[in-house]
Amino acid sequence: MLKSYYTIKGYGEHEITIQKSRFIAYVDRVTTEEEAQAFIERIKKQHWNANHNCSAYMIGERDQIRKANDDGEPSGTAGVPILEVLKKRQLKDTVVVITRYFGGIKLGAGGLIRAYSSSTSEGLNETGIVERKLMQVYKTSIDYTQLGKVENELRGSVFPIKEIHYLEKVTVETYVNSGDEALFEEKMTNLTSGQCTFEKGEEVYLEVDV
Repeated sequence: MLKSYYTIKGYGEHEITIQKSRFIAYVDRVTTEEEAQAFIERIKKQHWNANHNCSAYMIGERDQIRKANDDGEPSGTAGVPILEVLKKRQLKDTVVVITRYFGGIKLGAGGLIRAYSSSTSEGLNETGIVERKLMQVYKTSIDYTQLGKVENELRGSVFPIKEIHYLEKVTVETYVNSGDEALFEEKMTNLTSGQCTFEKGEEVYLEVDV
């Protein structure tokens, strides 16, 4: 599993007009090629009367699945520019479809490349990018009398609280960056004067807005 990577926040759409042509960007997060193809087909059905529904996607830890489709635009002027924006932004598990309604003014190869690149970039910006960080979940058991102090300290620290369980003792679940385990245990031990116990939970991804 990657320690961190960038991806799209979720579904989004954004429209721009260039030389009277409408360019509508649709973006979403996908984890398989089947999901990407299904998304593309859904947009194509939605805009069956558009001149073009150009697309690209990049999927996998090593970006091993990359596809671009010009959908009738001159070769290399639509799908590849979309894919290049995804590569430049280092976005994984992301699919983009740009729907174009022709406005009557030809843009030429260079103009098309700029238009599809701009539409993609603005669509991504509008939707939002997140960094997914692989974190170790720590379960720290403490006495109720220590909760206020511990919670206040953690809320302003680099160790975000995931959840608090109120049982016989309080169990605080905390996200800890890979490699910071010893630092976290030392911090908690000092905070509680050694009156705490640790249990490692699962490794999960924490999403942080970029």
